[in-house]
Amino acid sequence: MKKQLYLGTAREIISPEIGGCLYGYCPDWHSESKHDDLTVTAYAFTSGDLKALFISATVCAIKETICEEIFEKISKETGFLKENIILSATHTHSGPCLSGGEIGWGGLDTEYAENIFIPGVVKAAVEAVNNAEPVLMGVASGESKVAVNRRERTMNNTVTLGQSSWGPVNLNMTVLSFKTPEGNVKGNIIAYGCHGTAAGKNKEITRDWSGVMTDTLEQKSGGLTAFFNGTIGDSGPRLSNGKTVGDITYVEELGAVAAKDALRIYDSIDTYKEGSVSFFDGMVSLPLQPRESYEWACEKCEEIKGQEAINLTALTNNHYQEVKKSYEENYVQQQEREIPQKILRIGNVAFVASPFEMFSEIGLRIDHAVPDLTVYLMSNANGTKGYFPTQSELCRGGYEVGYFINCNIQRFTDDADFRYIKATVENLGKLEREGA
Repeated sequence: MKKQLYLGTAREIISPEIGGCLYGYCPDWHSESKHDDLTVTAYAFTSGDLKALFISATVCAIKETICEEIFEKISKETGFLKENIILSATHTHSGPCLSGGEIGWGGLDTEYAENIFIPGVVKAAVEAVNNAEPVLMGVASGESKVAVNRRERTMNNTVTLGQSSWGPVNLNMTVLSFKTPEGNVKGNIIAYGCHGTAAGKNKEITRDWSGVMTDTLEQKSGGLTAFFNGTIGDSGPRLSNGKTVGDITYVEELGAVAAKDALRIYDSIDTYKEGSVSFFDGMVSLPLQPRESYEWACEKCEEIKGQEAINLTALTNNHYQEVKKSYEENYVQQQEREIPQKILRIGNVAFVASPFEMFSEIGLRIDHAVPDLTVYLMSNANGTKGYFPTQSELCRGGYEVGYFINCNIQRFTDDADFRYIKATVENLGKLEREGA
């Protein structure tokens, strides 16, 4: 006997006050206006005994402890298990800092988190749970060239942030749509992978290009529509200026392209039928390299004495100091690190929640290895842990690789991408399938 699928949807505005710090470029970059509202959109699924929440927040990244606090609050108010909640950040760089503790990028906006963000997410989730209705679902996929590999190779054999026409990128966009038995659209989900940096180092609050896309499909269909971001570590917006950052005009320009693609894919849905959801909650264990030597760390700390730095340079300098301190404070080296992993299957589409900004090839390899599902490996979901490159890109260096190498006392082994792929495919094998 098939399980009836129920869905509730809700949205809250979570825009910060103008004048707050915008996250992603400089630690003291403040907004001067608002182009469009930031939002959080919640989808509450019930399928048989399973109840799951899938939430999209149009912010850059969310600290793991904030996610956990939100899960606890939602669970207490709704009865949904906190283990069955995924909170995804769309990764717009034109919103407040919710990750915090990242050396060089600014501190956590605690006032915004406590007074606007956390209450807004919880309220949306509770409302979604309370307005659930039976739904039928339709799914369609198609190609969208909104994204491009952003690791541009220079003539000096270095990597810079730009456009690489031959670099790996996942161009598959999937639209999931849900209708009530009366034919009304209850909600839509758009899955794709691309950085939210079309606006560049701007001073406007904005959801970036994906906001234009979701608004357009929402206006056409009448159902709440949200974007869930995929593998963005090396994927940026394909802007007409040849870069992956611009100004607010590029948000509108690229957003219109994305909207056209989303509408085309949505219009290709020819069947709405009964569906189901299932959930996996577990771990992925990844091996670690030994830390650098004490002598090396001391030498590096001497080299940077008196330096003032931001972003990656500040993170690198902090890494030297943390390695040195680890020897002085009797740090015990670890062999591996466990990473929480949640997977939500909706029909034949599986969303793998990852806190990392994964490189595109990792997601493509996972999807290829699981032929009975369309698999989206997400970024900045249920926390944020920085970039996760492929082994083949480590030798090329660049911004993302620099972050990967310097964000922990012990970094992952060079083949961590393979280890993550293998473990994720195994976890996907444990996921209950449609009709089971």
